[in-house]
Amino acid sequence: MRNSLLTLVFFTSVLALRGQELTIPQLSQYLADNPFVMSPTYAGIGDHVKIRLNGLTQWVGIKDAPDTQSLAADMRIGEKSGIGTLLYNDSNGQTKQQGARLSFAHHLTLDRYDDEFLSFGISYNYNQFRIDIQNFDSPDISVTDDRATTNHNFDIGALYRYDKFYFSVNASNILDKDLSNFNALYEPNRLRNYYVYTGYRYMKKRTSKVEVEPSILFQLFESDGRSVTDLNLKFRFYDFEDYYYAGINYRFLNDQIGNPLYIAPIAGIKKSNFYFGYSYQVILNELLGYSSGTHVVTLGVDLFQGISNCRCTY
Repeated sequence: MRNSLLTLVFFTSVLALRGQELTIPQLSQYLADNPFVMSPTYAGIGDHVKIRLNGLTQWVGIKDAPDTQSLAADMRIGEKSGIGTLLYNDSNGQTKQQGARLSFAHHLTLDRYDDEFLSFGISYNYNQFRIDIQNFDSPDISVTDDRATTNHNFDIGALYRYDKFYFSVNASNILDKDLSNFNALYEPNRLRNYYVYTGYRYMKKRTSKVEVEPSILFQLFESDGRSVTDLNLKFRFYDFEDYYYAGINYRFLNDQIGNPLYIAPIAGIKKSNFYFGYSYQVILNELLGYSSGTHVVTLGVDLFQGISNCRCTY
């Protein structure tokens, strides 16, 4: 049984590593009212400086499971542009990575009366990836030092908004990975992935205090053709400018729709300029018997409200 568990964890970690390497792990962080962590096109959408601190702990109860911390901030510059940055630290077993992302977005008003906007975004990504051999029990005496590489890459995206509807298309890690310090026979060098994010924020009438937001995220990995989909449903309950929300995130591989990777209840609150969000991901595969699940916590603050009065900030 122990060997079977170790084998299962190894192969699951390999799949997670391929998805996480040279980028921040993308789970449900974007649902914490912070889509900038997913796409540079959202930089500067908001009439304030938005700061979000995120902690992600996967597969609690399993040794050396993935663990990630990130700090994101974005703001408006002028009437039509926005900038943002994302810093992250990620560990997955004996693999470690730290990185930064610098983003720029430009926002165009297509129709100010119908609230129709078009945004374009680009990010420069810096990533330092390392395999730590300190705890290796390797019979290969030639392995005497860590393996590390530094990579530079780019993300691009476009976002269309019409009233309460939004649709974004993005490409991440456009450049191939440098494999000079790794085995090129087994290591994928194409880390490009493409994703579409769309949804609609529905409120029955202007005086209503409840808003319903269904959304979908589709992501395709070029290296092996895998693709995943998130189906999301969120309810916001307003008290003037404050609100709290609850919802659910359902993720699955697109060739296994009926066998989700996890189901994640989500909840959060925004009070004055402060924000708190939480997601608990219930694992629905073989790891269920060995892990208590995955926890995602987001803390945030909004500063300098009113730095832009353009309608496209809303």
